[in-house]
Amino acid sequence: MKFDGKTCWVTGAASGMGKTVSLRLALEGARLILSDRDAEGLKETAREIEQTGGSARIEPIDMTDTEAIFATARRVIEEGEIIYGLYQFAGISQRSLVAETPIENDRKIMEVNFFGVVALTKAVLPHMIENGEGQLVGTSSLVGKFGFPYRSAYSSSKHALHGFFESLVAENSKYNIRVSMLIPGRVQTNISKFALKKDGKEHGQMDPGQASGITAEKAAKIIIRGLKKEKREIWVGGKEMLMLHIRRFFPRLYFYLATRIKPM
Repeated sequence: MKFDGKTCWVTGAASGMGKTVSLRLALEGARLILSDRDAEGLKETAREIEQTGGSARIEPIDMTDTEAIFATARRVIEEGEIIYGLYQFAGISQRSLVAETPIENDRKIMEVNFFGVVALTKAVLPHMIENGEGQLVGTSSLVGKFGFPYRSAYSSSKHALHGFFESLVAENSKYNIRVSMLIPGRVQTNISKFALKKDGKEHGQMDPGQASGITAEKAAKIIIRGLKKEKREIWVGGKEMLMLHIRRFFPRLYFYLATRIKPM
């Protein structure tokens, strides 16, 4: 699979993996549509792409605004963009116990991580079907495969993405629609800094475990390699990815570890 000459839409493109994947897609010859709620960050990503001779279009989006999501997609398509890939990285995490997390926080996390992703996918999917092909990418997490302390809403939102995208590809593979789910472990991004605490405020710091993870640049290399191979799941991380094998083959050990590993 080659990206040269294809238009790829990336959300969460102002920073982290969304930004580094956008930069690498540009180097592969793709034309980028960049979205994020951080308009200034998008401008910087676009500048970096253009400095390497690439092309980028900026479309700021708040993933909690369903009406704006559909309106933006409709306008982009009506203006003649032929979208080959939709790669969604926008998301919000959590740092609070189930018993102390207000339901409003659960709803906000689900709105960004699940309903926002679903809305943009639904807005673009008919266009891809009409064009006869498309590649969709959802960003899950290690805790999208199993539950983990302090991550109940975040984990739930990522579990939900698996069900949605697995159903979608089962219905639409006949239209040459492919889906890849990203399973990041510890990657050095800002997601822990913006994670919601029990009071709804931002966590404000990078977790030590995340700080020792792989760089967003290395993550982007892994992701692009996996997308070229059209892998159904792309694991992105270091030794922490062993937890996927432990959860699958040694569930009792997983449950033992989950109650003892320091999650912060």
